[in-house]
Amino acid sequence: MDDTAAEAAKPAADEASRAEARVRDWEDNELAKFLAKRPETKPQYFSGSGAPVQRVYTPADIADVPFEEIGLPGQYPFTRGPYPTMYRGRTWTMRQIAGFGTPAETNQRFQYLIAQGQTGLSVDFDMPTLMGYDSDDAMSLGEVGREGVAVDVLEDMDKLFEGINLEEISVSMTINPSAFILLAMYIAVARRRGYDLNKLSGTIQNDILKEYIAQKEWIFPPEPSMRIVRDTITYTATRMARYNPINISGYHTSEAGASALQEIAFTIAAAREYVRTVVATGMDVDTFAPRLSFFFVCQADFFEEIAKFRAARRYYARMMKEEFGASNPDSMRMRFHTQTAAATLTKPQPYINIVRTAIQALAAVLGGTQSLHTNGLDEAYTIPSEFAMKLALRTQQIIAEETNVTQVIDPLGGSYYVERLTADMETGIRRYLDTIDELGGTLACIESNYFQKEIADFAYEFAQRKASGDRTVIGVNKFVDAAEEQQIEVHRLDPDSERRKIARLKEVKESRDQAAVATTLAELRRVASRPDENIMPATIAAVEANVSMGEIVKALETVFGRYTERPVF
Repeated sequence: MDDTAAEAAKPAADEASRAEARVRDWEDNELAKFLAKRPETKPQYFSGSGAPVQRVYTPADIADVPFEEIGLPGQYPFTRGPYPTMYRGRTWTMRQIAGFGTPAETNQRFQYLIAQGQTGLSVDFDMPTLMGYDSDDAMSLGEVGREGVAVDVLEDMDKLFEGINLEEISVSMTINPSAFILLAMYIAVARRRGYDLNKLSGTIQNDILKEYIAQKEWIFPPEPSMRIVRDTITYTATRMARYNPINISGYHTSEAGASALQEIAFTIAAAREYVRTVVATGMDVDTFAPRLSFFFVCQADFFEEIAKFRAARRYYARMMKEEFGASNPDSMRMRFHTQTAAATLTKPQPYINIVRTAIQALAAVLGGTQSLHTNGLDEAYTIPSEFAMKLALRTQQIIAEETNVTQVIDPLGGSYYVERLTADMETGIRRYLDTIDELGGTLACIESNYFQKEIADFAYEFAQRKASGDRTVIGVNKFVDAAEEQQIEVHRLDPDSERRKIARLKEVKESRDQAAVATTLAELRRVASRPDENIMPATIAAVEANVSMGEIVKALETVFGRYTERPVF
């Protein structure tokens, strides 16, 4: 430390010492007398992720956190937000997720949400699409359009976004093992319509590592799957200036039972693996890193979640600069979408889910999210109804327009508690990543089930806390109203939707150029067998020839094989 820095540190050290002395005096006198008359309700308090929480925080608790660590918005290490003006310049994207039945049915929901003021689209796909099966496959029976929209061929993608200008609205697609095929369809639709690919904005989720870690939706083994992710990143890096080819996701890790710390640590571990994979091709980190994006949950512990977002930004910025040599600030800015926590929603007393969602959404905003989805009150039952989606969207709009929280950037910055939580969370990330390195890296930890065991252990402990009542869930283990039965309107899927979808797919398959189908599939298999070639051009050519998703997947299975997990227990 130079003389100037040493002088600057003296007042802070003095303030910390005075604070420590005052706390000791307070504990020995006012607090001790008060506790003798009115003890606290618990012997010890913990955050949502199980970290001990002090009674009060003072300057002494952040004496090791210099202002440079906190910094200013838009400046490295981006603790206070990735951009200098944040919501004063542009409100976060309000991106309610939607998807059910046929593409035409989902398009109607999109049109409704846009009319209600939604500023970005987010697409949910059904299980067959997520797993790379066509709607007419025997494996898809009963699941077509049930939990998301069914997409098989290029025509489906076109109908999904009919009447929507893709140059003017950001589109996020929640899909992973088959994400590259959906991206190929999206590009093909844009070409048909004469769009400039450099004007398209949005993302495919495309985070295959978190599938092996948490969500369990995969097709191919990790190595070829990583190759596909690499190819989507390198392909878009020089052709789609505003598009995010990956949305590295902690949300599903959290929903699988992970703590807040595990969520961000394991997500950053995956991000590091993706960056290493792309850099190994010879591509400069600053060529592709500005388009990497992230996806996190916002859980119930208000302050811990805010600190989680701030710590993730700071650690990521340092990693990109120090480990990968990034020099462009855009390569170090962690930009992320947030969704409120579906796992916290309850069937008992469903209307109180509105309150849970509003509080979680506010925490996401105070944590500096770039995009937000608020859950519908009925999501513990089914796909949300139009009413539930509108109410969830209005929740965001009230936060943005009525509360004035957008006027000041990172208003909790400097809070003794939040800064201590942020620093501790960052330390925890570093410890986890050091352990992952010691165990051989992210892929080795997937193969050994390290991540799965860590998540399972915390999830079990958390479940025990809820079962014992130590972790309160209103309406479930406290303030239960057995006599109350709240009736809510829920979304109903058209029972004829699956039949119509399969019939139309059959028509497309029968009317297409079969020679073009055979030629493009042969080329796709050839490229797949050549690891140094990019798989995206061949995939785009295949979807333009009306090759279906299931046919593409089956062709690639002959080269890549299909993954089977080794169970944890």
